[in-house]
Amino acid sequence: MTDRDQIVVAIVGAGEMGTAVGRRLKSRGARVLTSVQGRSTASKQRVHRMGLDVVDSDAELVREADFVLSIVPPGAAIDVARQYRTALGKTAKNPIFADCNAISPATARRIGEILSGSGFRYVDAGIIGGPPPTDLSIAGPRFYASGADARNFAALSRYGLDIAVLDGPVGAASGLKLSYAGLTKGITALGAAMIAAATKEGLADALRGELARTQPQILRRLARQIPAMFPKAYRWIAEMNEIAQFLGDDNRGALLYRGAASLYERIAAANSASGKSEDIRTLSDFCAAAIDSLTRSSNEDESSRGR
Repeated sequence: MTDRDQIVVAIVGAGEMGTAVGRRLKSRGARVLTSVQGRSTASKQRVHRMGLDVVDSDAELVREADFVLSIVPPGAAIDVARQYRTALGKTAKNPIFADCNAISPATARRIGEILSGSGFRYVDAGIIGGPPPTDLSIAGPRFYASGADARNFAALSRYGLDIAVLDGPVGAASGLKLSYAGLTKGITALGAAMIAAATKEGLADALRGELARTQPQILRRLARQIPAMFPKAYRWIAEMNEIAQFLGDDNRGALLYRGAASLYERIAAANSASGKSEDIRTLSDFCAAAIDSLTRSSNEDESSRGR
């Protein structure tokens, strides 16, 4: 493949997911560009570690791009669309701009309106799963795509991405993503809230014991997912609000997710504070004790079967 034939993918967002997606695409032969303007030292180091090509301006990032992937916190999705609208209108090709963020169908449609008339093709995409691992034999997250150009976006399947096309308009992929996230991240929020409440009343051991007795699968999930949530909580605040918008009225459950947004905001603040806050310590201690008890129980079961 010559440089002229090489596919060019611009990644907007140099976070953990964006850079890992870029690494996967590059490993399969794509040229991957990103920008680190205004990014933290950690983000710049991550981009360097992944081996992505760094450019200095929005215009340069998208000028030769075949695909532009916006992978940013959901609260920034509309601002990114506005930021790149002018630059997209000056591209040499007719790129696909894929919004890959956890946004509501209404927000996805709003982004389409912002980008209309800019000389590009727009795809609504939602990512389900964690960042692609280094091991190319592992599929990584699934990208769901909807809209008129979703099948053209699926061409990136040849470059290591797992892409499923939904037979629906812009908004369908975002709706599926939020339905899934509302369950998985909603369960984590419910677990964190009830563990904190039980601990406050001196019932942590009793709750853990009853879950281990009757709902070990739930206890195992919470013990794993709650500590993993701490560094991500700040990103989930806007996502919970997008889910609330997706649901609509309070009597349809929107209020649950506005509450989850407030909970994640509190946890994010606690996690960023110097020293280990009481909120984080309460949840961490419960989860550590749960893992310990589940491990001991599993070892005892194996030992009894071996007799």
